[in-house]
Amino acid sequence: MLVTGATGYVGSRLVTELIGEGHDVVVASRDLEKLGRFGWMGDVVPVYLDAGDVDSTASAFRVAGQIDVVYYLVHAIGQPGFREADNQAAANVAQAAKAAGVRRIVYLGGFVPGDGNLSEHLASRAEVADALTIDGGPDVVWIGAAIIIGAGSTSFEMIRYVSDRFLVIPMPEWSENLIDPISIRDVLYYLIAAADGDQVPAGSYDITGADSLTYGELLMLYSRTAGEWRAPLPVRGIDTKLVSMVTGVILPVPGGLAADLVQSLDHPMQAGKLGIRDLVPDPPGGLLTTEDAVKRSLSGRRARPVNGLDDVHHLADTDPQWAGGDTLRLRRVANALTPNFVRPALGLIGAVPGPVAGAVRTGVDHLLGLAGRS
Repeated sequence: MLVTGATGYVGSRLVTELIGEGHDVVVASRDLEKLGRFGWMGDVVPVYLDAGDVDSTASAFRVAGQIDVVYYLVHAIGQPGFREADNQAAANVAQAAKAAGVRRIVYLGGFVPGDGNLSEHLASRAEVADALTIDGGPDVVWIGAAIIIGAGSTSFEMIRYVSDRFLVIPMPEWSENLIDPISIRDVLYYLIAAADGDQVPAGSYDITGADSLTYGELLMLYSRTAGEWRAPLPVRGIDTKLVSMVTGVILPVPGGLAADLVQSLDHPMQAGKLGIRDLVPDPPGGLLTTEDAVKRSLSGRRARPVNGLDDVHHLADTDPQWAGGDTLRLRRVANALTPNFVRPALGLIGAVPGPVAGAVRTGVDHLLGLAGRS
């Protein structure tokens, strides 16, 4: 099996699961040096692949050898011109996979509402599925998911930072839109099941967790689970375009990525296509509730190698450096700047109120950024 996007949040965890199930795994990346940071590197075959380049893509498949299934987890969301770049990358991979005799492509995208008025992000997800589907090429299984719950997931981290940083959380009209979150554990379970052509025919399937709730309810659920007191404040006249413009300033998430995701909240994020539960049994023990998934995501004490996590919901040391919350960021900076005898006292940082930790973290990041440019 070949995993594109193996250095990403879902991809890095999927590689771990595939290895654990005994599969031979090839990982593809534009940055082979970055692959060396992952704990599973000694158990996979790495290949260089720049999906935006036709020759690089064809070469990667030749080097990889016989591949039965390709997991397509590549996207350029958050970057200028990502829609066109994503379409071209998908077309390149589809052609190379066809030439290499690949049986199936499993693509993880998002829900696409049927009202036709789509954000750039949502429209791009549907276009990528189309680009991957070519005459005579591999069959394609498009798995659609909404918000994925797990430390390190961009969607989850945005929820974390909004809840941690604001005592009063604004609730625009669109915060009342229903969504179907899903645990990262259950996402991985369905991705692995989707490789089985006897169990899952080619087609589009939405995957969901055990419950539905509004975006506002999800923010409040996170706050309760994290032991925070937060008050919702209904507001009107604030559209997602305005919020997307300021998100990169307010939250420590890459501005372009956060903005593209925020604009998708204009729509209910509920399953619309055939549910995969009609074909695949539920995971052992059943689907996780959103509350249980949030609890697991908050239970990790420190970032560890992705193949050595106690729980797949925990933060990995290869997840983005901006992920994990404000207090974790402050601890990391303090660890790097203080002598050993002071470090036992750094646990007190965890007692700093979330809004204060957020303000301090923003100041520290700004100062470090200035120092890095001097």
